Amino acid sequence: MLGGGGVLIALLVVGVVAVLWFVGVYNGLVRLRNQVKNAWSQIDVQLKRRHDLIPNLVETAKGYMKHERELLEGIAKARSNAQAASGVKEQSAAEGILGGLLTKFMAVVENYPELKANQNMMALQEELTSTENKIAFARQFYNDTVMRYNNKIEVVPSNIVAGMFNFDQEEFFEVESLEERQPVKVQF
Repeated sequence: MLGGGGVLIALLVVGVVAVLWFVGVYNGLVRLRNQVKNAWSQIDVQLKRRHDLIPNLVETAKGYMKHERELLEGIAKARSNAQAASGVKEQSAAEGILGGLLTKFMAVVENYPELKANQNMMALQEELTSTENKIAFARQFYNDTVMRYNNKIEVVPSNIVAGMFNFDQEEFFEVESLEERQPVKVQF
């Protein structure tokens, strides 16, 4: 049987363990939330790279694609909308539209042999393809990180700490348009 001092020590040990557990869970949630923010930043970097390539791509194509003015203007507008979008859902939707137009653009380029043969256009297409791959990897990393974070918020016992400190679920970066689900076709 424990005496008065033994009970006090046992309670103190239990209290210290509980505090350490609580701090560990809280810090784990903060780390995961920061990983989600970092993963989103990586997507943002690649999307900016894509946005920076588009004016060069359009400018190179303008001289050859006189009959495709509506498509080129649509790409420019979609790029502006994507740059102005904020939040995962809005940016995901805007990028879906832009990706669909870029896919259509690459298909239309096939109708212009002189444009396809242009060295500048070939380099831009290669750069865009590389960027699209990096965007896909960044999206996958982001969504994996969001899944780990959201799972941590929902599972017992960390959901108790998450609820106490208002850790909210994050949204996945999802492909909105059917056109963006198709890969960008670049053929030489």
